[in-house]
Amino acid sequence: MNEIIALAIHDLDRKDTAYSVRRSEELLQVTPTAERVIATIYDLYNRRTSKSHGRFTTAEGSPTEGQIRDYVTATKKDFLGLTGRMMDNLAREAGKKTASEGGHVFFAHFQREGSDYILVTIVTDTLSTALTKRRGMQDVETLDLDGFRFAGRINLTAWANGQDRYLSFLKGKGSISDYFRDFLGCDSAILERKDTLHLVAALKDFTVAEKMDDKTATAFLSDAMDYLGKANKAKEPVEFEAMANRLMPNAPAKLSAFLAHTDRQLNEGFVPNASAIKTLVRLTGKTKMWTVDFSREAVDKSIVRFDQKANSLTLFEVPEDLVRQMREQGMISV
Repeated sequence: MNEIIALAIHDLDRKDTAYSVRRSEELLQVTPTAERVIATIYDLYNRRTSKSHGRFTTAEGSPTEGQIRDYVTATKKDFLGLTGRMMDNLAREAGKKTASEGGHVFFAHFQREGSDYILVTIVTDTLSTALTKRRGMQDVETLDLDGFRFAGRINLTAWANGQDRYLSFLKGKGSISDYFRDFLGCDSAILERKDTLHLVAALKDFTVAEKMDDKTATAFLSDAMDYLGKANKAKEPVEFEAMANRLMPNAPAKLSAFLAHTDRQLNEGFVPNASAIKTLVRLTGKTKMWTVDFSREAVDKSIVRFDQKANSLTLFEVPEDLVRQMREQGMISV
């Protein structure tokens, strides 16, 4: 559950190719309605695919990290002042690309599960119809909470602790959201092997969350390896929705929502790393005395067996070449 610390709403107005800011003069009151709106936006943001994750850029000219630092370290927190300065950043970056139609810009500082966050979302109005008390109809403008295209989240706690990834934003298609990335000052450079390993771990977690039996999990992860392997050979970037449709055609939304959750910090748009993909279905281990590498299928078929009480592995169907080497070196009887 979100515990809201402060809320602010400003407006980003567009006229032709020029942007201007209309600042609020006071913070938004934290009412049950405001809490519901922020909870809805946060939930929708978590479920959206095509997010990018990263950290504050070290490039010159990006003021966001400094503004955040001033806010966090101040004895008296001035959220209205912070968000007003951030609006200036937003208008400047929007003007460089004229990619946004503008709208109401929601800023929320909230706590969730022991961490502090700032959520930024641009929400527009939509025309709806309401019934009057006399059963007539009238047009009303409402917030289009489902239709927001630009949003980002800063994990203030992870940032303060020096973690690698604490920023995220909706990437969308093409370069349309680049201005929002630049407004946040986010460096989302993709490390293919690291991102692939994160995705592999998430897919394994999904089999556990879904309580798949061993054979079902192995089949699922094998399909994922095949899908990602083809993407690697074709040099095609990963998209979660497409992958979910391929791996779970009967319930793709379940997988895409699992992968999209912001706290998993999974990037999209990277070409899978070939060596990292193999860890989907292979297990490796070693000590100073030995190294072992086997597939999940070997466990499913009892070709490799683990004795939990003895903490030991038994390997069956040992290849003849290995037996010959041991025999030649006098390790077993002729």
